[in-house]
Amino acid sequence: MTSKGPEEEHPSVTLFRQYLRIRTVQPKPDYGAAVAFFEERARQLGLGCQKVEVAPGYVVTVLTWPGTNPALPSILLNSHTDVVPVFKEHWSHDPFEAFKDSEGYIYARGAQDMKCVSIQYLEAVRRLKVEGHRFPRTIHMTFVPDEEVGGHQGMELFVQRPEFQALRAGFALDEGIANPTDAFTVFYSERSPWCCSQTPI
Repeated sequence: MTSKGPEEEHPSVTLFRQYLRIRTVQPKPDYGAAVAFFEERARQLGLGCQKVEVAPGYVVTVLTWPGTNPALPSILLNSHTDVVPVFKEHWSHDPFEAFKDSEGYIYARGAQDMKCVSIQYLEAVRRLKVEGHRFPRTIHMTFVPDEEVGGHQGMELFVQRPEFQALRAGFALDEGIANPTDAFTVFYSERSPWCCSQTPI
């Protein structure tokens, strides 16, 4: 089977494959290339772009679509840029080629966890802007490093900073899963921590 050329696919799919080719793989992710990728998306979409270096070499990129009523708490759409390691001997295609077969299946590390969600956010905003929509609440998209190894040099530090507080997030969506249908699956408090007592009950 051969991969279809960019001229035969939706621009959002082409963009998705471009993002998948950025090697943000642990343990040495190319975060600089990911930040540059989102800076360019901000420029193309007419969004604000803020880069917050939470630790040396670890940058949280924030893309912002201002709402018509900035007094309202904002909406935060979060995704992480790093992906887990690859073992190429177990792959049928190069995990950073973003190969697409004749049926439209894309083979790449990070395709589901979670680069597809990042592109979904961008494409949703693009479509809404093209259609002329405006919303009362400001929408922020945050793209964070370090999630696959605990987030200690990513979101954990970001939430302690004044730049995060300034976002005034009232509602947030985080990591999701790919869905082959038009359904959008949401899990409420999926990762709420729970610690058991050492005292027997």
